[in-house]
Amino acid sequence: MSDVTIRALTPETFDDFAALVERNKGMFASCWCTHFHPDCAEKGQSAEGNRALKQRLVAEGIAHAALVYDGDRAVAWAEYGSPEELPNIQHRKEYVATAERLPDYRVTCILVERSYRGRGLAAIALRGAVELIAQAGGGVVEGYPHDTGGVRKKNSSFLYNGTRTMYEREGFTYDRPKGLGNCVMVREVH
Repeated sequence: MSDVTIRALTPETFDDFAALVERNKGMFASCWCTHFHPDCAEKGQSAEGNRALKQRLVAEGIAHAALVYDGDRAVAWAEYGSPEELPNIQHRKEYVATAERLPDYRVTCILVERSYRGRGLAAIALRGAVELIAQAGGGVVEGYPHDTGGVRKKNSSFLYNGTRTMYEREGFTYDRPKGLGNCVMVREVH
């Protein structure tokens, strides 16, 4: 798709993000992409509570994402942030035990609306996150995609952070395995 645009998740674009999430049943288990944020009393209580938490984090400037728009409709997104903003990554114990240092940014979740899948929008969302990170000063960026060996073994709805192959095409390099089916991919963003 050549006519898509990228916008940052901000209080002004939150309603577009909310519409995307609502069309996709709250994302994964109605988490509203709060899973990777720090634990707090609001988190995980209900879909409405997760929505309110996400909206508060966006308003406070501590939740970041690249929204992919088709016209005026947000159809995909890539969540990113610092390790402090997004500490709850999958396989965290193993990750910490094998990490030489923490990145400046993480990409933790990528979602493409079901009717838009198969058009390369996950890669566009990842590229958008990298561009927004560059605008914020850049640094070392990590992503934790599924390492499928180049073969689509899972339904795309379960690939919450894309694939290793997609990250490689976007300039990331393989660092190490993480968990049974994921890996750590790294890119220096200037």
